[in-house]
Amino acid sequence: MLYLERAASPPLNRFVRSLWYAKAPQVAVGHERILPSGCVQIILNLARDYVLDCPEDGPPRALAASLIVGGYTVYEIVDTSDMTDLMGVVFELGGFAGFALDAVDRFSNRSVALEDVLGSGANGLRDRLREETSPAARFRRLEGFLRERFRAGAARLNLQRQETVEFALRRFMHAPSLSTVRTVAESTGWSERRFSQVFREQVGHSPKVWCRIQRFQRAVRALHRGTEVRWSELALDCGFYDQSHFANEFRAFSGVDATTYSAQRTRWANHMRVD
Repeated sequence: MLYLERAASPPLNRFVRSLWYAKAPQVAVGHERILPSGCVQIILNLARDYVLDCPEDGPPRALAASLIVGGYTVYEIVDTSDMTDLMGVVFELGGFAGFALDAVDRFSNRSVALEDVLGSGANGLRDRLREETSPAARFRRLEGFLRERFRAGAARLNLQRQETVEFALRRFMHAPSLSTVRTVAESTGWSERRFSQVFREQVGHSPKVWCRIQRFQRAVRALHRGTEVRWSELALDCGFYDQSHFANEFRAFSGVDATTYSAQRTRWANHMRVD
């Protein structure tokens, strides 16, 4: 399997965390559980004209080949056959608003066809990517497309809203269990209600839900490192009230208990095999 990842160059890196490319023509067909990170992504299937969605309570269904995958608060099940030839974009926290030019929470917990946001330009992007013969050329093509999209929408960005949300994200990332929504809202000079609305529209989730996701992701990263640690200590280090709170939250977001996740030792922290 070939997997490549690169950071976006300035000034695009303020909005885009990374671009990635996966090519696995011989991958064993199966399912993987994708854990929620809160980030918005673009997925482009270059091998076939659809992406498979695999709900646990029904048969797989075909989605558009080019998707905007909103920030999820629950796990997803994906088909590994989609990784035959796949590209993607991971947006920075709060960075997708400048691309969509719309409230980001409209995309949360949903996969939306890229064409529904960009029109026929989405199909043109995928066609041009498929014409390129090397991963490097595909990265350049995709980054150029993103650069043009953000340049076109720059005049519509509300810098005050963006800077306020970036300030709040830094506070929450530093201490998601200590910096309460009310405290951060007071720091911005906005009411708690106004702050929560703007945050949700820019990031895709309410501040309280976002902090929950970050606590969960701290635990995921710690478990993925494989460090031997007591569960009670891990719970407190990651910002949970106690071990019971940690266990309940981990299962709510991932659908499995922490010991099951820890035993898998997968390549990527947010991927789990589905047996």
